[in-house]
Amino acid sequence: MAPRKKRTNDPEGMRRRVLDVAEGAFQARGYHASSLGDLMAAAGITGGALHHHFPTKKALALAVIEERVAAAVRETWIEPVLAAPSAREGVRAVFEAVAAELEQQGYVRGCPLNNLAHELSLADDEFRSALARIFAGWRQAIADKVRADQLEGGEGGTDPERFAALAVAAYSGAMSMAKTSQDPGVLRECLKGLEGLQPSSVGPAARRRRRVLLR
Repeated sequence: MAPRKKRTNDPEGMRRRVLDVAEGAFQARGYHASSLGDLMAAAGITGGALHHHFPTKKALALAVIEERVAAAVRETWIEPVLAAPSAREGVRAVFEAVAAELEQQGYVRGCPLNNLAHELSLADDEFRSALARIFAGWRQAIADKVRADQLEGGEGGTDPERFAALAVAAYSGAMSMAKTSQDPGVLRECLKGLEGLQPSSVGPAARRRRRVLLR
């Protein structure tokens, strides 16, 4: 008589598998278009197993945002910028690295944070708050790097918060356009525009023009 196979119990592995599947589905199809049934089938689990880890679809989405999307921003942006010789060099390196990776990949799904922010920010306050925290941490890391550069004598005329907001906005917008056109080259074009804005570009004359445009 053949020995009975020992059942393995790996709840953490199962949880990771569900997050993997949900993360991919939310990026490829969107949160609303991804049904729990589809996610369970793709992960190869039962409804009971899914609800043990994530009682609701919303709980699953929040876990994707807080664990996977936040980690992607940290790995793709925050760590490289903080490790770079300067904030500007770090920002340039990220734009170039992402553009090269997308060109090799052959398609553009967009920025995971940006994709979910577009879909979910107005759908639910908890989603909006979770996404906003990631954006805030991303901007803060870049601003902190600019301040560190200033302590070493660089970036004397740069407003750290403004530079950080502009870098995040330029990247987010570039990824949206790259996704729409399926052309990673947009990232390099936006990088050129960002690099062309030196500290002196935001002087009194520029501020006056901005006030006129906002009227």
